[in-house]
Amino acid sequence: MRILQVNSAKTFGGGERHFVDLCQGLVEKGHEVFALINPQSNWIDRLHFLNDRIFKISIKNSLDFSASLKIASLCRTEKIQIIHAHIAKDFLPVSLACRMLHDTKFFLTRHVLFPMRSIYRLALSNLTKAIAVSEAVAMELRVTLPQEKIVIVPNGIRVENWLELNRYSREDFLKLHGISREAQIISTLGELKELKGQREFVLASQIVLSEFPNAFFIVVGQDNTPTKSFRRELKRLVNVLGLEKNFLFLDWVEDTAELFACTDVFVSPSRSESFGLAILEAMASGVAIVATRTHGAMSLLEDGVSGKLVPIREALELASAIKSLLANEELRKTLGKNAQEKAKQFSIDRMIDRIEELYRSSMA
Repeated sequence: MRILQVNSAKTFGGGERHFVDLCQGLVEKGHEVFALINPQSNWIDRLHFLNDRIFKISIKNSLDFSASLKIASLCRTEKIQIIHAHIAKDFLPVSLACRMLHDTKFFLTRHVLFPMRSIYRLALSNLTKAIAVSEAVAMELRVTLPQEKIVIVPNGIRVENWLELNRYSREDFLKLHGISREAQIISTLGELKELKGQREFVLASQIVLSEFPNAFFIVVGQDNTPTKSFRRELKRLVNVLGLEKNFLFLDWVEDTAELFACTDVFVSPSRSESFGLAILEAMASGVAIVATRTHGAMSLLEDGVSGKLVPIREALELASAIKSLLANEELRKTLGKNAQEKAKQFSIDRMIDRIEELYRSSMA
């Protein structure tokens, strides 16, 4: 099949990681995959395996008619059979392009929990299938789109990349970043913004350090806020609380397995999470996890079995759960082992097979 994947995001996040993995997986299965991305994208290098099948078209907003014309022209030239859009801003321009093409199938994936505007009910009437990454996302989609067009396909990861962490050295990571060998590492990973709950993570750290002075906290994530100010705010809070000697901020970790190899407790303090790729990677790594009760976390973790779930925006509860794991190595191992077993259900191969099956069914 000749498939055009569309994502106009400028910055790289969980949805873009899914996009790259899907493109690569479909290529490996023998399909002719093309990518349409933002000319200002900072993650084009991650699509290197597509060679000259990357097209840069600016989609300014949901009503960008000129973008629809360009997409339709591209699809005619490349004889595209399926277009798959991945962020809300692209849905309407892609829908209009498909109307110009008549026979091209139109898929979208919804990665977030925010409600879709009612205008989409009519505007996306030519939609073939809407893929939701979780049941919670599917529930939001059902408010706007027909039930029969919605299908749940959970995100997947290359589980094998995280199963064997002994190829990474905890010692090397600690030495590289000047962290004591005796430190107990608590890490969190995600884009830096209010919704991801890093502020609660910092507040919880002060409580944890009062009982576990060897605790060390690592915050990994890019600040894509308009003014790039959220990282500064977090660092200012760390300094005000006098915790700077126990904190490390990293802009990005290319291979998260390296981070998880030295992590004793992974924390997902999000206020909202539709799925939680970082949680899934931590699970595959066999790391003990504390997560807030977002829809994404609850779909992946069973409280007390494969992780600890705590209320959202509650730094005290977050700290209590972290402390209980730092104090009990056996519990950390048990939760980590159970989480790792559960993670095997979310392989990227299973995800790609399911999406490929949907594509094929639409062509029948």
